[in-house]
Amino acid sequence: MSLVVNGLCKTFGEKVAVDNISFEMRSPGVFGLIGTNGAGKTTIIRMILGIMRPDAGEALWQGKPISRKLLNFGYLPEERGIYTKNRVLEQLVYFGKLRGMTTAAAKASAEELLERFEITEYANVTADKLSKGNQQKVQLAATLIHDPELIFLDEPFSGLDPINAESLRKIINKLVEKKKYIIMSSHQMSTVEEYCEDLVLLHRGKALLSGNLRKIKAGYGATKLAVSADENVLPFAEQVGMKIKEVRADGVEFLLPETDTAKKFLALLAENSILPTKFEILEPTLNEIFIDKVKDEAEAEK
Repeated sequence: MSLVVNGLCKTFGEKVAVDNISFEMRSPGVFGLIGTNGAGKTTIIRMILGIMRPDAGEALWQGKPISRKLLNFGYLPEERGIYTKNRVLEQLVYFGKLRGMTTAAAKASAEELLERFEITEYANVTADKLSKGNQQKVQLAATLIHDPELIFLDEPFSGLDPINAESLRKIINKLVEKKKYIIMSSHQMSTVEEYCEDLVLLHRGKALLSGNLRKIKAGYGATKLAVSADENVLPFAEQVGMKIKEVRADGVEFLLPETDTAKKFLALLAENSILPTKFEILEPTLNEIFIDKVKDEAEAEK
């Protein structure tokens, strides 16, 4: 199975929302569409699903244009769409029937999802009585009720508290274990790093970067060193030529010119009987890579 996106383009008046975006998803897992609000993520999803017609380009599943007849897909939109005045179970059954399920099959699937998401107690409660986090779970249950092959999650963690965010992480992990194909759109870089092996980094409708996340990070190399110690390590860092990137409550993060510098620094600390509680060589975060690429783009436009 595979999802192939070729040269998608979309303009609204004079605004270019999506500018020649291409990518492939050849194996199950989570693929990231990453970028700030307005980068074109939702527009790309809507064009892939046929909700919006592209000006150019195409999206193919198994080499054929995507349609509900060809592909069983699920879509969790950024704008939530549950019926607040309807009972949770009855509307999940309704959504299942819209996707071609029998009433009995939809009810069985809905009850299984409510149990898995730990919201069975709300089955006969109207959705407006639920917290935002539990409404999100109901929306996700509606997305998954027909056991789709390809799943689109548009800003799935938006507005969730830590407890419900952790619950959603477990749900996504289960979907990955079941070998589902998942496209996750998000502006939350740190969250995406937990899941996405491959991604497209978007800015103003353009792809700034695409490919395997590990390879992208490896291309940047180790750029930082995080250190925590009971003693002041700053004078020793200066001796080996390291500059401070950020001072935090739990330690200091230094810019790392090269790996050998870290070795010299550690040896110097040992010579002075300083035992760090944390000494970690770090690759750049996805957020740092994004900021770096945006700066490069801005410089290129000057």
